Amino acid sequence: MDWRSAARWGAAWLCGAAAACWPAAPALAQPVAHPVAPDERIVLDGRLDEPAWARAAEFDRFIQFRPTDGQPPPAGYGTAVRVLIGTDALVFGFRAVDPQPSQIRAPLVRRDKVLRDQDFVAVVIDAAGTGRSAQFVRVNAAGVLADGMYIYDGDVEDFAPDFDIEAAAQRTAQGFDVELRIPLLALRYPYDIGDTGGQTWRLMLTRNIPRAQSVLLLSVPLSRDAPAFIAGLQPLQGLDGVVERIREQPLVTIKPELTLRQTRVQAQGVHAQRDREASLGAEIKWRPRADWVIDATINPDFSQVELDAPQLAGNTRFALSVPEKRAFFLESSDVLDLPLPAFYSRAITDPRGGVRATWRGPQRDASALVMVDDGGGLLLRPGPYDTRVLLQDAPAQLGLVRSRWHDDGLTTGALLSWREDDAGFRNAVIGADLYARSGEADEWRARGMLSRTEDPAFPDAPRRSQRGTYLQAAWNRLTPDWRFEAIVDRIAPGFRNDNGFVEQAGVTMVEAEVIRRLGQWQWGAFVADEFEIFLWGQHIRTLADAAAGIEGGRTVASRLQPGIWWAGPRNTEAWIQAELEAERARAGGRLHPTPRLAANLAINPVSWMPRLEVEAEWGRFLDVDADRVDLGARGLVALRLRGSLGTIGFESDQRIESSVIRGRNGGRALTETAWQWTGVMHATAQDSLRLVWQGSDIDRNRDRAAALDAFNQRSRSVSAVFQHRLGIRRSLSLGWIREAAEPGGRRDTEVFAKAAIAW
Repeated sequence: MDWRSAARWGAAWLCGAAAACWPAAPALAQPVAHPVAPDERIVLDGRLDEPAWARAAEFDRFIQFRPTDGQPPPAGYGTAVRVLIGTDALVFGFRAVDPQPSQIRAPLVRRDKVLRDQDFVAVVIDAAGTGRSAQFVRVNAAGVLADGMYIYDGDVEDFAPDFDIEAAAQRTAQGFDVELRIPLLALRYPYDIGDTGGQTWRLMLTRNIPRAQSVLLLSVPLSRDAPAFIAGLQPLQGLDGVVERIREQPLVTIKPELTLRQTRVQAQGVHAQRDREASLGAEIKWRPRADWVIDATINPDFSQVELDAPQLAGNTRFALSVPEKRAFFLESSDVLDLPLPAFYSRAITDPRGGVRATWRGPQRDASALVMVDDGGGLLLRPGPYDTRVLLQDAPAQLGLVRSRWHDDGLTTGALLSWREDDAGFRNAVIGADLYARSGEADEWRARGMLSRTEDPAFPDAPRRSQRGTYLQAAWNRLTPDWRFEAIVDRIAPGFRNDNGFVEQAGVTMVEAEVIRRLGQWQWGAFVADEFEIFLWGQHIRTLADAAAGIEGGRTVASRLQPGIWWAGPRNTEAWIQAELEAERARAGGRLHPTPRLAANLAINPVSWMPRLEVEAEWGRFLDVDADRVDLGARGLVALRLRGSLGTIGFESDQRIESSVIRGRNGGRALTETAWQWTGVMHATAQDSLRLVWQGSDIDRNRDRAAALDAFNQRSRSVSAVFQHRLGIRRSLSLGWIREAAEPGGRRDTEVFAKAAIAW
């Protein structure tokens, strides 16, 4: 018997052994949920040994999506799923067979870091049944969770939302088993599900197998040409009578939070200031019935939230956004469905409290938010050439109302947003938007917003009240061989949205991209599972603003980027592009040509180095402050390492980005570096110690020709946080953070303890 025959025989034996361990049941064409008696308890330990699992029907018809869609699973990689439904939760049981169990990648990682370099199973569920969005939960072979939302429009995968879910996994001689519990309170669906005209719960089950050639299996046949990953979810059967019974059931979660904090602030020449405080806050989630979810937060504290990664900001004229990580603002993000210019929750910096209500119907949904913000953040004042920032130093009251109406292939929406502070500033925005699908290939989007701003700080009385508009139209066409996208934005000079993120105003932007999809490609030793040629372009021109002295029709930036992109084995993704660009730094300044060449490579080399990313850019860069172009370079290296020592798992993520622009004398005019190192030690899937060290440096040499003095700026931050976390119901965090900045010699130190428990 040769090795190929032996491998096939061994795989068949393993599959048979796995089937013998799990009682036989007829294989079904689609998943069916089996009801569980109210007094029947399912212990989440990953063992699948309760009698209910034996009674539930089995689903095992999986098919490849990657590397080649439509193909059967590799030999020996059997996957079977059974589904239970109780009075308050859905429970999924996965059995994943692997012909080489020792090769299973099951690291202990942070929540939401279950990525394609690990063995995992996943549930994607659209409880509303509309196909516009879906919640997803991943569980790796060590029992670690990742969750979030898929949005159909734009094919977005968002890991930011966290749901109250639990899971457990067990390694077996044949592979691994997983039990996943999704409480019904964590699902979002209309009240009239199951009635005439209602929708059906739809889902997709997946399994990821990372080897030299990464494989992704799905429970539905999905083409790589589909417009979105959630384009073909299948109905979940067996819910007749169950959903009707539970949709009336009120559910409530109350989570008080106690935070103890000690701070120390010191600057050069100033005595250190010390402060101690104890604060009590709470989060409340109430679902009076299936279609309503009401969230309230009182005196929230976000001291255990991860630090924002530093970004290169020393040579940019515009503000930079950072992602949201606070759970309260991530509830029902698919209902908001708003781009950053319309709503940017990080504009709410220090909330004292707030309430949010979300309602879902089969063809309508809505969400409303009101909050009191104690301020301390920044307000953006966008212009065509830069973004000015003002200190938000007064408490503010703010609100947002969002509603949408859905029809077959058509969604229309409305928006009302307002903010006013105790100093007399007022900002209000009203808007409407439309999304339409025409057949399987074309998508259309349109958005319009009107703002009114009253600012007593304006020195000129006629300008204390300003109005402005934000208009956008977009078209996207996807075919098996081509993708076209075109976007036009017009942001009037007076448009402001202090509940949004608008970094540039007084401009018209036209953007377009053409992608030629060549599918699988092989040239000698070079192999690509996907290969594309693309051409992207953007042109930005000013709108006339006599009050600010801005002439209309002037080019702010012109960009043309041809290139190639491909994906291959070991989750490799790479691109190379030319950047044929021109930029203007200020009104009346010169339009500078800035041609460059850029490339990026990301790969999962081996199990202990699951991620390596390298990016480089070289050519002529615009020095914004000097209003001059010279040779420069930018580079980025990101590396993720993983290992274990007995039952202790380790993660080490390091990222460094640097840029340099040459000066007229041959030296360096401007150098900037930003880095972050994150080290995590996991005792269990619930217990971890996280260390973060990050910083940024900006160095400018003196430039007499541009009348610029030498400038040096340093920032450093280091933190250590221990956290015990079980779902999002119970957590204990102990932390220490120290931040330092130069010039000024400021040193901030904080020690905190935070406990939260929900019932």
